[in-house]
This record gives sequence, structure tokens and C-alpha cells, in this order.
Amino acid sequence: MHDQESRIWDKTLMDMIWSQYEDSYGCAEKVAEYMRKMTPYEVSLMNKQGIYIYLKSRKIWHEITEHKAVYNMEELSDVALPYPEADAKNLFVRDDKKRNYYLITVKGDKRVDLNEFRQKHHTRRLSFASEQDLMDLLGLIPGAVTPLGLLNDEARKVQFFLDRAFADAQGLIGVHPNDNTATVWMKTKDLLNMIEQHGNEIHIVKI
Repeated sequence: MHDQESRIWDKTLMDMIWSQYEDSYGCAEKVAEYMRKMTPYEVSLMNKQGIYIYLKSRKIWHEITEHKAVYNMEELSDVALPYPEADAKNLFVRDDKKRNYYLITVKGDKRVDLNEFRQKHHTRRLSFASEQDLMDLLGLIPGAVTPLGLLNDEARKVQFFLDRAFADAQGLIGVHPNDNTATVWMKTKDLLNMIEQHGNEIHIVKI
């Protein structure tokens, strides 16, 4: 992150933290205390606490399920979830030239055929992006892949493909808050609004 962008984000984060603590405590000391506990890396990226503050400060409806660290859908199946039908599975992929990156989000029980996806959406040959790409572009580790990681994509390089199935039923989606020790439940339309405001390209398609 460039110095100017970092300063802008630091101020934004401070504003969000202030908004959270102002309602509860009404004092700047709590903001300072919170910031002292954060590492420079946490300040520069939208991490788990940053996501919570972002949602609360903007009064976006959400519920949080804290759980053990999970690294795949099989491990998550052992966790008691309030809205299992709304849980999302996320694939972070790139083309063979490492020029185009895609985040594909589908229902948790759905299988994604990358060859079929490539043909349908006219991309080059696809494969999973590396751990380094995941960290560099989205600020995430394996197991924590989530659409909310797009808020860390300063270059708006990653295209977001959301399965149209999430627009049906009660319109909820469950995603990690940039950390695999919790799941945040929110309205799909609110998630899309957040990503649209950030500037990443969005595709709502049948997958």
C-alpha cells in the first residue's frame, strides 16, 4: 500500500473505531487503547476487527458466529451454524498468464468445474492462485478466503463472480470476516453494495 493510501486508510480505520467506541464509551482513551493493540499490518489491512467495525459503523445488519479455525468446507461442517443453507464456498483463481484473478463464490455444497467456468465466461485456462497471490491481493491466508477480502484489493484487480442462487430464498450469505475463526451472516445485497462501492467488478451469474 502506498504511503498516501495508507494514511487515508489509517484515518478511515480510526473513524470507524471512534464510531464504534463513541456509542459505547464516549471517550478517546478507548480508541487509543484499541489502536495500541494493533500491529502495523493490522492497521494497513481490513482484518477481522476492521470488518466488524466497518459493518457496525455503517449500521449494516449482520450476525457473527465465532468458531474454531476451519480450513475447508469439511471442517466447517462440524460447526453448528445458524444459517447453514446460506454458507458460502469461495475459490480464488487466476488465468495461466497471471494477469486476471477471479473470486468465485457459490453455495457451500456446490462443486465448481473450472473448465466449464472458463468456457462459459471466456477466460484463459484457470488454476488456483498461490498463497502469495492471496496475501498480496486480498490480505488473506488459505482457509480464510472471502468476498470481504476484496476490500483489501487496492488495485481492484480481482473480479467477483457470485452464484445467482444467493439472490434467492432469504437473501442471506455467510462469509468469513477475513479470518477463518468466524462466519459473518449478512444480506447478500449489502455485501454486493460494499464491493461495488469499493470498485471491484461484479458478476452475478448461474454457476
